[in-house]
Amino acid sequence: MRLLPNHLDPDRQRLLMAEVRRILDRAPLYSPAMPRSGNPLSVRMSNCGPLGWLSERSGYRYSPTHPVTGEPWPAIPDMVLDLWRAATGVGYLPEACLINYYGPDARLGQHRDQDEDAPEAPILSISLGDTALFRLGGPERKSPSRSVRLSSGDVVVLEGPSRHWYHGVDRILPGTSRLLPEGGRFNLTLRRVTKP
Repeated sequence: MRLLPNHLDPDRQRLLMAEVRRILDRAPLYSPAMPRSGNPLSVRMSNCGPLGWLSERSGYRYSPTHPVTGEPWPAIPDMVLDLWRAATGVGYLPEACLINYYGPDARLGQHRDQDEDAPEAPILSISLGDTALFRLGGPERKSPSRSVRLSSGDVVVLEGPSRHWYHGVDRILPGTSRLLPEGGRFNLTLRRVTKP
């Protein structure tokens, strides 16, 4: 794991947040369901890019269309693709950009990103808004873990062995950023889905 603290200055955070708002006008946030139980996740989601990651009662999958509107996902903004190139150094582009919105009580349990056919491709995470307590574990669910604060403008790259480590969000620290008038945190997670 590589943490790039304050990678986006406040002006770039505002520019990126404006791009996210434009995406959400076309692909609104929705409440995904947990596989099997169908219970709603506390995190609301959307996507941009050729493919979007979905969590449904039937399981996890990638889809070219929004599950509620049926419309194709909007394109990944150029400034996000530039961030991917600069932070990962790889010669191919991501195909999915998951947009998670965390309200003050939202969290995301320990999980691994394993639904892609490009397991060696890095994952890029961009934080906007309130600070999150991010938990990074190891290759097994019972591996020791540590908590890392992710603030607005921070970027994380999971690559090499850490690409397959368990991770999650323990909680959000309300009021730690003024970027979002409504409070909370947006996280953008970029992944390559198919083999480059």
